[in-house]
Amino acid sequence: MSLHPTLQPYADAWTHSIEAISELVTPLVEGEWNRRTPCPGWSVRDVVSHVIGLDCEMLGDPRPIHTLPRDLYHVTNEQQRYTEMQVDVRRHHTAPEMTSELEYVIIRRNRQLRNESRDPGAKVRGPYGSELTLEESMRRHAFDVWVHEQDLRAALGRPGSLDSPGAHIARDYLLAELPAVVAEKADAPRSSAVVFDVHGPIEFLRTIRVDIQGRGTLETAPALGPAATLTLDWETYVRLACGRVTPDAVADRVKAEGEPQLTAAILSNFTVTP
Repeated sequence: MSLHPTLQPYADAWTHSIEAISELVTPLVEGEWNRRTPCPGWSVRDVVSHVIGLDCEMLGDPRPIHTLPRDLYHVTNEQQRYTEMQVDVRRHHTAPEMTSELEYVIIRRNRQLRNESRDPGAKVRGPYGSELTLEESMRRHAFDVWVHEQDLRAALGRPGSLDSPGAHIARDYLLAELPAVVAEKADAPRSSAVVFDVHGPIEFLRTIRVDIQGRGTLETAPALGPAATLTLDWETYVRLACGRVTPDAVADRVKAEGEPQLTAAILSNFTVTP
């Protein structure tokens, strides 16, 4: 294995999630591929198409030449149009076509990872024509594929993997976005602190401190007399942060203490995924 040790956790997380996805969808009959998922506008087939498309792009395959229909209500901007291309091009594929393409792309990606010898800092092609490091690309990819595994589990009534390698990547990915949510989007008071107490398969207690300049930082030390405390389970945290549910829909699963306007502002700005 020539993969750099820094990249190995992301490869392991991807492997665990993609194999779980394959196991989930391989036995599905044709009608089950049309089940709605929590991902807005997407069926099981669409989510799997997106995952296949993500891995094709990691492989450096050319993007499909395809014209999107004009009546896709969930596609409202160029970023979504870019993402939807890999999905819509597979919308009429049969169940055997979907599972065989997924299986083939997994084989190709495993071969790519076995032969990967680039440095984590090497520049690679990112989405929307961007450029990013190989480490950041693999980190985002591990996160994306785990989140979509959760979408499929929700649609198929097969919960699981909430403490898998991908879940731990997701925890760190989402926590890194919290300072901006609290300090910038929710405009928390300066020189204040907001505590997040998360329980379940993955547990953590984190404090966002907002300094006198209004900048937020993530800390592990608990705060005395925080401006707000949000207590919720890990699955609800993920669903909120990934835009799969609204705060109102999970109000019974979130305990908000402190200034009501601040907690409402944090929850209404909690989604950090595109």
